[in-house]
Amino acid sequence: MDDRSNTRRNTKARRFSLLTPHTLLLTAAAAVAAGTFVAGAARAADAYPDRPVRLIVGFPPGGAADILGRIAAQHLGDALGQQVVVDNRGGAGGLIATETAAKANADGYTLLFTSIPHVINPHLYRRVTYDAVRDFSPAVLFVTVPLMLAVNAALPMKDVKELIAYAKSRPGQVNYASAGAGSSSHLAMELFKTMAGVELNHVPYKGTGPLLTDLIAGQVGITIASAVPLIPQVKAGKLRGLATTGAKRSAALPDLPTIGETVRGYDVTNWFGIVAPAGTPRPVVTRVNQAINKALRRNDVKELLVSRGADPGGGTPEEFARIIRTDYDKWGKVVKASGARVD
Repeated sequence: MDDRSNTRRNTKARRFSLLTPHTLLLTAAAAVAAGTFVAGAARAADAYPDRPVRLIVGFPPGGAADILGRIAAQHLGDALGQQVVVDNRGGAGGLIATETAAKANADGYTLLFTSIPHVINPHLYRRVTYDAVRDFSPAVLFVTVPLMLAVNAALPMKDVKELIAYAKSRPGQVNYASAGAGSSSHLAMELFKTMAGVELNHVPYKGTGPLLTDLIAGQVGITIASAVPLIPQVKAGKLRGLATTGAKRSAALPDLPTIGETVRGYDVTNWFGIVAPAGTPRPVVTRVNQAINKALRRNDVKELLVSRGADPGGGTPEEFARIIRTDYDKWGKVVKASGARVD
């Protein structure tokens, strides 16, 4: 045997000699503990859920988030065989609810029904205690909901092209309403202003309800807001819908064109989905994902969602995660360009 073989043999012997009985005992104990943890997590996931699940919704009762969140909760509970309790935590555009969910135990018993403010708020608010991407495990996209560009029925414009011409003929004289500074309706209109090259004055409201009251009364003439509460007013003839904001026409409003058909490249789509605190066991996330996907394949659920102005979602957790990451970057740029900030 040559010297190199002897050297390798001696090196291995020295390494083995460093593993004292105490070290070997600790190593074995760590291995057992790791195995026990994995087995325990697997058992917990298999038993999930063995008690009611809390679904936090970041907006008060009656709005789009609450309406859609309760539909999701009902069908999630039916599939899981446990009650899913909706916990409305309104305030700060969903910020309070999101912070609450981020601090919850990562066991699947606290979930967050979230939407596009999830990725807007970190850019909008100066003090945010969570990371919108890293602090959550996306479970499933529930629905996408286009916003709607709508006007008071007494105004003359019938489409987006006429609205742009109307605004350009009255620079700085036309007001638009939003659901609040930094809201998706505010930022969607700011993006429209930039891409269409028009000047419009912002009139912020404290939510979509007060906005609709003044829009119908003619106190303000134009808005971009969630299609869910606007559709009944459009059908009643109190408002006129000009377009939706998504990249393609909505299944809920197939006859209404998109803004992008006139303003090329314009695309704003609100989404609603379920996320869990980061670290939630993957089997638990998978169960939530499968439960919602199962519900979304039912014709009655699809019809219910479309009647509410929503397009059914679904898909994998990874697909929803990509939507969140992409929109986080997109809306960061829009917030910066708009100059909107909330202390």
